Amino acid sequence: MTVQPIESRSVIVKICGITRAADALAAVEAGATAIGFNFYPASPRYIAPEAAAEIAARLPAHIWKAGIFVDETSDAIERVGRRVPLDIVQLYGAGAGAGFRVWRARRMDADFSPGAIERDTAEAVLLDTLCGSRLGGTGQTFDWSRARGVRKNIVIAGGLDASNVRDAIRTARPWGVDASSRLEVSPGVKDREKIRQFVAAALAEVL
Repeated sequence: MTVQPIESRSVIVKICGITRAADALAAVEAGATAIGFNFYPASPRYIAPEAAAEIAARLPAHIWKAGIFVDETSDAIERVGRRVPLDIVQLYGAGAGAGFRVWRARRMDADFSPGAIERDTAEAVLLDTLCGSRLGGTGQTFDWSRARGVRKNIVIAGGLDASNVRDAIRTARPWGVDASSRLEVSPGVKDREKIRQFVAAALAEVL
């Protein structure tokens, strides 16, 4: 997908870690572009593919459905992707997403290289906060200025909510933003009002 002109677009807004239909529908009502299902069994926001499929069946066709996979086999990714069905596979570590749009997740560590990001063949690269061995959902931000100017579809994640998403967008100029833990009452259980406020703040920042 080609990066849209910065002057004329709003960001893509994804609500991740969805485990309940009510939260997915709240994201739709708020105006989100995409929702994310976490298929990593060790995550507190894990959802079984069968449950994700039930939620997905209730969503409008225009809502992108992303699946999060960590070092998963390509066969397993394809199987889950067809079962739900998914539009996007968001990959941490190994794995491939033949037949799906691919977002490659990368943690913002000392080895972050804009050049490597720009050479990635994925549709988008999701940049998340480095926090020990945890893969996302940390509720912590990173220095967004490090992502500015990267010539790639960039999705900013990590510690975003209504209080800081506009600053993140102004600083990094990303293609999209992604929020999860700071919109929750408990892991996997979202706060409807926090979703509404986050999406409204993000969409108000036209690039």
